[in-house]
Amino acid sequence: MNIGETLLKLWNDSGFAAMTWQNGVMLLIGCVLLYLAIVKKFEPLLLCGIAFGCILTNLPSAGMYHQGLWNSFMAEFLTDANGEYLLNELGEKIANPAYHNFGTILREGGLLDFFYIGVKTSIYPCLIFLGVGAMTDFGPLLSNPKSLLLGAAAQLGVFAAFLGAIALNALKGIIPGFEGFTALDAASIGIIGGADGPTAIFVTTKLAPHLLGAIAVAAYSYMALIPMIQPPFMKLLTTPEMRKVKMEQTRNVSKAEKIVFPIAVTIFVALLLPSTAPLIGCLMLGNLLKETGVTDRLSDTAQNALINIVTILLSTSVGATMVGSNFLTGQTLLIVILGVVAFILSTCGGLLSGVVMYHLTGGKVNPLIGSAGVSAVPMAARVANKEGQKANPSNFLLMHAMGPNVAGVIGSAIAAGFLLSVFGG
Repeated sequence: MNIGETLLKLWNDSGFAAMTWQNGVMLLIGCVLLYLAIVKKFEPLLLCGIAFGCILTNLPSAGMYHQGLWNSFMAEFLTDANGEYLLNELGEKIANPAYHNFGTILREGGLLDFFYIGVKTSIYPCLIFLGVGAMTDFGPLLSNPKSLLLGAAAQLGVFAAFLGAIALNALKGIIPGFEGFTALDAASIGIIGGADGPTAIFVTTKLAPHLLGAIAVAAYSYMALIPMIQPPFMKLLTTPEMRKVKMEQTRNVSKAEKIVFPIAVTIFVALLLPSTAPLIGCLMLGNLLKETGVTDRLSDTAQNALINIVTILLSTSVGATMVGSNFLTGQTLLIVILGVVAFILSTCGGLLSGVVMYHLTGGKVNPLIGSAGVSAVPMAARVANKEGQKANPSNFLLMHAMGPNVAGVIGSAIAAGFLLSVFGG
């Protein structure tokens, strides 16, 4: 073999020869996401991994992630042309043999395929919730149970975005590359409104895994943009007098209450919505480890080492799903738009609920804390506190806002459980 043939073979075997325009665009998007994470500090702990996973998966011939293998594996049940499960004469779902070909992934999969197993099995989101629970103080919620209502109202965007995604099916054939959203797609898109990344990933991997990359990027991006998105709507829906309200100090919560709470919530919510048991169970287990006072080592591990390791694996795996052929579609653009609408409506739902409480209590509740009902702990609470101090420099709303903020974590998990119960089969 002469030098020319050798060089030609090296070129043909290289990723440059296999590069497509989709690969190039996705590599650029990955670099932009890295810029936002590193320079603008938009959720850097997660966005760095997502962006780098996006770069790795779009390197031609590298064999890091194989979308085709997962497409086969994800076809868990045979469906008809309408996407309905096929049933046998006993009314049972007919298993697709492709579902049992997991060994193919183990034999032929790349590094990111193995990372992705933890996403597909929902292990990573649940372990993230374990760490979040260990870092969460439910004291503000227990001292002011009305906060639960604010957290519930802030799930408005979840169901509004679901209905919006269904309505957008009228645009099929008008937007290039848009083939419409199924009910499962719409449910996954709607959960963006909960402003809870792990929950969005948990729901999407079960209902619409082909949309995972777009939904995860949208969810974490909007969480990072809370300081920009929420303040204008705070000012729009409240008056200066409302924003100036100083709230009274909440009562002290006993240790016994803090220990009983995670146990009681786990039992009640898991019995009400069994599909949310993995999320709510891990969240409350982490919190119980924190509150018992006898498992400090386990709590410390959950808060630090465990959540950091899982964050690396989760973010890189999610980035791996951003394959150009799947990501660069009209659907992705609509998901981004629906995501921001869902987040805005969730913020407005919490604020309007806060305004109602303001009037019902005779002006004792500052409605700004309602905006913290979205599940972005503790950023949403900090934004509410900051806006309150702008209106009244002596106003300190942080602890009051933490009540609806942690209620939002529970609320988004319950909303996820509801959607999984209805659409998860």
